Amino acid sequence: MHPYPHTYRATASAGTTGTVTVSSAGLPDLTTAPPPEFDGPGGLWSPETMLCAAISDCFVLTFRAVARASKFEWTSLDCQVEGVLERAEGGTRFTRYVTRATLHAPAGVDRARATQLLEKAEHGCLVAASLNGVRELSCEIVEG
Repeated sequence: MHPYPHTYRATASAGTTGTVTVSSAGLPDLTTAPPPEFDGPGGLWSPETMLCAAISDCFVLTFRAVARASKFEWTSLDCQVEGVLERAEGGTRFTRYVTRATLHAPAGVDRARATQLLEKAEHGCLVAASLNGVRELSCEIVEG
């Protein structure tokens, strides 16, 4: 790993109407729009869905590192993050993030250890840790 601080840059460009193009050097562009809840067209990434995706992605990558360091064997991890946006404290903001993780592991896995490592990944996810709002984790462990 490179020494801290790490700096990340992204750019958003748009005209007066239509979609927004989000870009970062060396990466494919993303086309975004407001979500349907804000009268957007749907079918495109929005800032709200990208935030939930960033939390979900960070959780999976953090679990991968935690499991590797703990020499824990697993097969796959599915993670869904639900962000709740509502009016709170004089404005609109995300107030809660629910992470639902389904870990697939070999038969006979130590379920308590698996849960402990999933919880460690949730606490270690730097994206989620950087946000305000209540964080919840729901874990399912599937053997076989």
